[in-house]
Amino acid sequence: MTVHTAEYIRYRIPEDRSAEFLAAYTRAAPYLAASPHCVDYELSRCEEDFEHYILRITWTSTEDHLEGFRTSDLFPAFFAEIGPYVENIDEMRHYRPTAVHGPGSAVPSLYDWAGGAEAFSRLTDAFYARVVKDDRLAPLFEGLAPEHAEHVALWLAEVFGGPKTYSATQGGHGHMVAKHLGRHITEPQRRRWVNLIQDAADEAGLPTDAEFRSAFLAYVEWGTRLALYFSGPDAKPPAEQPVPKWNWGAAPPYQG
Repeated sequence: MTVHTAEYIRYRIPEDRSAEFLAAYTRAAPYLAASPHCVDYELSRCEEDFEHYILRITWTSTEDHLEGFRTSDLFPAFFAEIGPYVENIDEMRHYRPTAVHGPGSAVPSLYDWAGGAEAFSRLTDAFYARVVKDDRLAPLFEGLAPEHAEHVALWLAEVFGGPKTYSATQGGHGHMVAKHLGRHITEPQRRRWVNLIQDAADEAGLPTDAEFRSAFLAYVEWGTRLALYFSGPDAKPPAEQPVPKWNWGAAPPYQG
């Protein structure tokens, strides 16, 4: 998994210079955005003391910032805009994330938004009822174990932010991948899988808002394309990994 570096620059800008400071960074921002080493950036102003600003720039790495952006053709134009405010910097350091992180409750997980465990059970019941009748997919699932739909419901629930029941009872990502090794899935079969689970989502009453369905479909596309690859003759099982976590508009990086 790629770990980026966050650079924090803390400014103290006198009130009478705040407008010109913001204007300078507005002009400088396109040079940041154009750098292949810049992931994102944000300039924030303190609500309690308007003279304090924090600029956060996420870099692909500290080295990419110092040896990439600062030596690039973009840096002189960027620095020409913000150079007059270097004397106002209180701190300029790079930070890497620690293991202490996690989502809050202000934004519901995809699992909660979908309706929890019951929604994913309805989804897989509706889906596999279609699968066993489908001329393209039925051969792949011949001899389907009675508990298969339940296990997939637990998998999807965990992927979308629900309880880690699949991990506790079945295993991690490697366990799911192993079920596809040597299955020789075809692209038409993968595409039919994608279409049928969307139909099943409608039948199961999963939310139809664009934000949820785009995240739902993004995982379905991601997951089925991995399944297609790992079912092929030249695929090698990946290292053991945890169940991927999916969120609103975000995809976890895959590491083989």
